[in-house]
Amino acid sequence: MQLLLHTGTHYTEQERLAQALMRNGDLLAERKVAMPEPDSYRGLVRDTLNAMHRSALGEDARDVLLDAILQDAPVERLILTDPNFFRTAGTAVQEGKLYPAAAQRMAYMAQLFAQDDVQIYMTIRNPAAVLPIFKSVSTHPGDKEFWGGREPRDVRWSQTIAEIRALAPEIPITVWCNEDMPMIWSQVIREIAGLEPDAKIAGGFDLLMTIMSKEGMQRFRAYLASHSEMSELQKRRVIAAFLDKFALEDEIEEELDMPGWTDELVEELTEIYDQDLLLIQEIPGVRVITP
Repeated sequence: MQLLLHTGTHYTEQERLAQALMRNGDLLAERKVAMPEPDSYRGLVRDTLNAMHRSALGEDARDVLLDAILQDAPVERLILTDPNFFRTAGTAVQEGKLYPAAAQRMAYMAQLFAQDDVQIYMTIRNPAAVLPIFKSVSTHPGDKEFWGGREPRDVRWSQTIAEIRALAPEIPITVWCNEDMPMIWSQVIREIAGLEPDAKIAGGFDLLMTIMSKEGMQRFRAYLASHSEMSELQKRRVIAAFLDKFALEDEIEEELDMPGWTDELVEELTEIYDQDLLLIQEIPGVRVITP
């Protein structure tokens, strides 16, 4: 069985993406792809991973868990989505590291589903934008616990992803940037669902509707209707052009509430993030979706 783990991360439209996938439930069912209600399994998986941290599980742990999730439904591809697979938002940053528990937890998943084809799909986001949020919700927000003597310039997604690959080398990882989501939203949905690149899906513009004016969306849909033969790459260029003219500024501008977070620092962190993405693309077993 193929097991797709959409691991978030936090504050990257993870719930909206889950909802978009579930809107295509009938299409997925036709292809023996299961997308259960998240509330039906998140607690079960979390409890299982926590139990594995304390002691080894029985040989039937995988089957027991799947029986509880699938209710004996025949499935070839199972999609599980939870931004807390790597731990909670409150523990996402510890001592200057993003999701320090992620590698071990994914190693447990690889062990639990050793007979299955496990894959990770995850979104990353500019640390300049997400670190202030993580600091505000951290269970240990003190500088010593949160930063651990490091500084924002030292925070790298590539470190987290490389550690996952080291402890769970059987699991390939597909990554994309939250900042690119409006352009690649449909592709991400199709890839997680295992659909063809040109498959018709519901919710392909769900995210776009939240950041573009009503007039812009009307014109955009009219343009697509009159240019039905466009490729996905051409559609992305059209989306970028319409966003340039009709984007809702209040929806795309981010307020970065962090002491000492100057425009200069944000620009520097963004440049580091761009360079870090190049490092991620070089990690064996990792694929990056770009516009």
